[in-house]
Amino acid sequence: MKVSEFNYELPEELIAQTPIEKRDESRLMVLERKEQSIEHKIFKDIIDYLEPGDCLVRNNTKVLPARLYGKKETGAKVEFLLLNQIEGDIWESIVRPGNKLHIGTKVIFGEGLLEAEILEVMPGGTRKVEFHYKGIFNEILDKIGLMPLPPYIHEELKQNDRYQTVYAKYNGSAAAPTAGLHFTEELLKKIEEKGVKIANVTLHVGIGTFRPVKVEKIEEHEMHSEHYYIKQEDVDKINETKKQGKRVIAVGTTSCRVLETISDENGMVKTAEGDTKIFIYPGYKFKCIDGLITNFHLPESTLLMLVSALAGKEYIMKAYKEAVDKKYKFFSFGDAMFII
Repeated sequence: MKVSEFNYELPEELIAQTPIEKRDESRLMVLERKEQSIEHKIFKDIIDYLEPGDCLVRNNTKVLPARLYGKKETGAKVEFLLLNQIEGDIWESIVRPGNKLHIGTKVIFGEGLLEAEILEVMPGGTRKVEFHYKGIFNEILDKIGLMPLPPYIHEELKQNDRYQTVYAKYNGSAAAPTAGLHFTEELLKKIEEKGVKIANVTLHVGIGTFRPVKVEKIEEHEMHSEHYYIKQEDVDKINETKKQGKRVIAVGTTSCRVLETISDENGMVKTAEGDTKIFIYPGYKFKCIDGLITNFHLPESTLLMLVSALAGKEYIMKAYKEAVDKKYKFFSFGDAMFII
């Protein structure tokens, strides 16, 4: 199967640059797979499509404000993007300009609140960096760091918490699990009151989520690795839902990838922690999830391949064409799709 089969025309003005004022008032396209129907709703209408006994599984990772602007001792400006914590205060970072940041170079951020030293040039050109500071690292990041917005968003984000789900809990992501951005605390409360269970997984989204597929045949693509874990209380909710014959609905492709990584052939899950490189594309047989809440994804992306695996490529491409025709907003701050 060729990557080019997952291309579609998208006018630039349909790429959402800022979040909608009220999270749950974005548009919602509902795809009912059995009927092959397409409905157009508002996101908060999603409650009408959820049934008592269903289980929503959401990713409670928290995005680090991981983009830092600082200066070398010479005064030259530099930019860091924290990728992952190696141990303690040592991180892997993308640095710019890379050719000017050699081993031993020291960088100052936030007028001295944070200092960094380059320890090593890692494979691929990233740097191993050690930070020095007084106080609590995450509190300093909250003060001086910026959200690492995707490359297709060109406008400044006025409030950091708008690139964060309302249930974000565990620091570690370089990008938001964007399907969850549509939920408000009030909507989640109403969903629970309807008898829908809510379970959590944690998958720290890596910057690799934005990397394009560079091979011609999708079968040859190798996915980036992302760290996940799930607790026993959440495992129990998911397995109980399966045993009762109700639906497990993933909030976002990240939750979906965790569930499909850890489930057995019957869709049952167990507590686990690890790294997943699962690549879901047409032909994949889903074991755990029965539905998916997701945003509209980039042309030729692995995420578009995942939703095509769940709903069928022709049906998805037809839905995307309709979304373009009806001027839905696309990508991280855009509108949502519910595949049931």
